[in-house]
Amino acid sequence: MGKRVLHDKWFKLAKEEGYLSRAAYKLKQIERNKRLFRGGMQVLDLGCAPGAWLQVAREFVGPKGVVVGLDLQEVRHTFDDNVHHFVGDAFKFPSETLKEAAGGRFDIVLSDMAPNTIGHGDAERSVTMGHQILEITPELLKADGHLVFKVLEGSGFPELLAASKKLFQDCRPYKPPASRDVSREIYIVGMGFKRSEAPEKRPEKKRIPPHLRFTEEELRGK
Repeated sequence: MGKRVLHDKWFKLAKEEGYLSRAAYKLKQIERNKRLFRGGMQVLDLGCAPGAWLQVAREFVGPKGVVVGLDLQEVRHTFDDNVHHFVGDAFKFPSETLKEAAGGRFDIVLSDMAPNTIGHGDAERSVTMGHQILEITPELLKADGHLVFKVLEGSGFPELLAASKKLFQDCRPYKPPASRDVSREIYIVGMGFKRSEAPEKRPEKKRIPPHLRFTEEELRGK
């Protein structure tokens, strides 16, 4: 197993360029590869702390766009007036509050959330988180919108990718160069949300059995 390097070139570059974490370059590389953003878009960032993806999203959408973030932890960085952030659980926080801040559903939903790694069951909890993100997507995402979310590769990854593909015109995994070599993280990028394929509200009979359903706080070990 490779050794994890904490202060790699992306960490150092983030410090030099004023980004709140090295994760900023993951989103920049995803955008360079997929071309998701346009000026004036409404963007939601789930699990936004410390705020690096909020910074990058704001750069991409410009002054006429809106960026909304949600995290269990408070974001302390000061942003422009068109960046809003809330404290709360992604799977319990009222979607109407998020949409009100943006003026409606979002053009892009981002999630860099991941469970705190403990070595056992990390990938399984990450996949569960991914399925729960898919469940809340119809409440948040516009038709033809885009979804980007992180997952740890493991036994449940193919099923999660297949479920994602059903909801988007184009959906593929992508690992940005800024991800650490030793990390199992990968991003599922869904482009062109097919609203006709997704229920308007969360279904009563859910894909995830109740005993396997968690809050974000439980999944992330906060």
